[in-house]
Amino acid sequence: MDSFFRSEEMCLVQLFFQTESAHNCINELGHLGLVQFKDLNPGTVAFQRRFVKEVKKCEEMERILRFLENEVVKSNIPIPADFTSETIPVPRDVLDLESRFDKLEQELKEINSNRDTLRQNFTQLMEINHLLKVFDAFLFYLHDRFVAGVIKHERFPAFEKILWRLFHGNFVLRHAEIKPHEEENMDPVKKDVFVVFVQGDQIRGKIRKFHASMYPCPNNAYARKEMRTNVNTRIEDLRLVLKRTEEFRETTLTAAAANLQEWASKVKKMKAIYYTLNLCNIDITQKLIVAEIWCPVSDLNSVHTALIHGSEQSGSSLSPVVNRIQTQQTPPTFNRVNSFTSGFQSIIDAYGVGNYQEINPAPYTMVTFPFLFAVMFGDCGHGLVMTLLALWLILHQEHFRKLKNELIDMLVDGRYIIFLMGLFSIYTGLIYNDCFSKSFNVFGSSWSVRPMFHPHGPWTNDTLHDSGHLHLDPLVSGVYSGNPYPFGVDPIWNIASNKLSFLNSYKMKMSVIMGVAHMLFGVTLSLVNYINLKDVALQFIPEVIFMLSLFGYLIFLILYKWCVVMKSESAPSILLLFINMMLFDYSSEGTVLYRTQKPVQIFLVVVAVLMVPWLLFAKPLLLYRKHKYHTLEFLSSHCRNMADIFVYQGIHTIEYCLGCISNTASYLRLWALSLAHAELSEVLWKMVLQVALRVTSGMGSVLLAVTFAAFAVLTVTILLVMEGLSAFLHALRLHWVEFQNKFYKGSGYKFTPLSFNRMRDMQ
Repeated sequence: MDSFFRSEEMCLVQLFFQTESAHNCINELGHLGLVQFKDLNPGTVAFQRRFVKEVKKCEEMERILRFLENEVVKSNIPIPADFTSETIPVPRDVLDLESRFDKLEQELKEINSNRDTLRQNFTQLMEINHLLKVFDAFLFYLHDRFVAGVIKHERFPAFEKILWRLFHGNFVLRHAEIKPHEEENMDPVKKDVFVVFVQGDQIRGKIRKFHASMYPCPNNAYARKEMRTNVNTRIEDLRLVLKRTEEFRETTLTAAAANLQEWASKVKKMKAIYYTLNLCNIDITQKLIVAEIWCPVSDLNSVHTALIHGSEQSGSSLSPVVNRIQTQQTPPTFNRVNSFTSGFQSIIDAYGVGNYQEINPAPYTMVTFPFLFAVMFGDCGHGLVMTLLALWLILHQEHFRKLKNELIDMLVDGRYIIFLMGLFSIYTGLIYNDCFSKSFNVFGSSWSVRPMFHPHGPWTNDTLHDSGHLHLDPLVSGVYSGNPYPFGVDPIWNIASNKLSFLNSYKMKMSVIMGVAHMLFGVTLSLVNYINLKDVALQFIPEVIFMLSLFGYLIFLILYKWCVVMKSESAPSILLLFINMMLFDYSSEGTVLYRTQKPVQIFLVVVAVLMVPWLLFAKPLLLYRKHKYHTLEFLSSHCRNMADIFVYQGIHTIEYCLGCISNTASYLRLWALSLAHAELSEVLWKMVLQVALRVTSGMGSVLLAVTFAAFAVLTVTILLVMEGLSAFLHALRLHWVEFQNKFYKGSGYKFTPLSFNRMRDMQ
């Protein structure tokens, strides 16, 4: 149960196992995923470590695997996602795979080179064939000197301009666009066939500057026919060779794709094993490996069992030795998570990894984070849409992970956070009685209009016609039943003209209550981090008393004012009461809420003020008293430490006291964003959907369909995405700054175990 409140208890363990069983033992520990190897050679550079050659070989094989994967993807060959092979990598696998990969890479590069050469020759032959096809159409202007070739279509206008400048119009240029058939394996770049009739030989050098391909073309028609026949024969031969080459390449890549995931997994395992062996020591006999690991105390037996199993698989004659050793080093922080809690733990770790054995905020964040989000996002309709989205992500998570998209992966990782945010938003939406800016009247309103009419009340039919706004008087018998609406806000407030002022006051005070309660909860959690009773008495107790004396009393004033019956005209302002309390000002009228208010408030302010010197001086003075009877040399050695303690305690006291004020004000963002969300939802309803609902013409149904589509798009983009992201970030800030700084330092380092399962998930 203690691990629920704190990070896991860790221990440093020394391992001894034979060199011949090293791969099997580390492989078993990698599958267990609960040990972090400690570097026993911290001063040794990477290239001087024992297994550096093996690590480089694995890195080279990873490069070849990336090359193979790129070739497979380019060829649109599917890569099987799952594989069943769980063979344990051994040293000889490095040599076998290295030889196979080198052979496969060279073979594939040779195939690619031959294919590219064949494609280039095929393209040239096709260009010659097209040139010969259109050449006869250009022969109305006969000339002995001409140049024929093919140029890119985009370069032809510039090519023509240069020819005009060079020969001043003394040439004839004919061209035609190449239009290959679909079955022809031609270059997709648009090209033109051209023939230039001109005197002089310098034209060939000029044409080459335009990266044009020039081809010989006979003057004689019979020679051109013979040439075309030969070209067509060579094209057919090349087409057949290209087809066979592509088939052979596809067969080679298909066979490689079937083993690609297995090879990648095996190479990653071998690289991790050799990297881990570089962290270990080998004894002088070269037969025994010494390692030190961090592991959870509760999993020590599992670690020992895994080592024994690995040793037995390798046929070792000696069993591994496991010794737990004492150390003054700070262990890594390990918080055990599952698929549900991992998202919330990531939120905490993004702020900072907790210190060893420090209280973990994640279990409490699983409740408070989605709840504070829902306070700002309270709408049961929007919450239902968010919940359905999260359920979709949960049910199809494996499919979404295969898409390999960073944004989608982020949503999938936070699917349970989104799910809880949606559920809590449904709850707060029901509390606010708000669903797409509309209210539910499930239990019937506690207010009634009928008693306001004559003869029981002052209203008549003329009153309805002559007045734009009417006021329900709760003092008139029957107008207010005296029983509040059973669940949430009374639906009558949805049509009230003073709805905004009512919700403004209600949500502002609610935000203060929730904020102070949240901070008090954080201060209470800090009790778990204190080591002895002195820290509790000198820090925890004054912090709690200071906050309760001021802000706990503020909550009392709010709740007391809600509970007593008072006229709105004579009811004192809570804000003015609190300000006058701090200034000891009781001369103003309307500053008394209850009979003994003045002495109670004076006492609470004095107590809160006394807590400041208690926090500031008590702990440093107690430490000074503890050391003042020591020798002069001892005191001088601790003088600097005492000064640091005074400075640290002063900073902490100022930060805490001022932070209580600023943090309380910061929780007013709950009120501001909640009102903004409700008002935006109401604006969308009134200015978009309600307009279409009032149309009664024949095209009303079409207009309603179009308007509803626009309403849905605006609701998703503005209220769900933009407002949802805003509420998420504000809830994140409230937890990181206002809540966690009361008890969480987050200055530790994370437990990073050797885990093959995690490596496979990251592929």
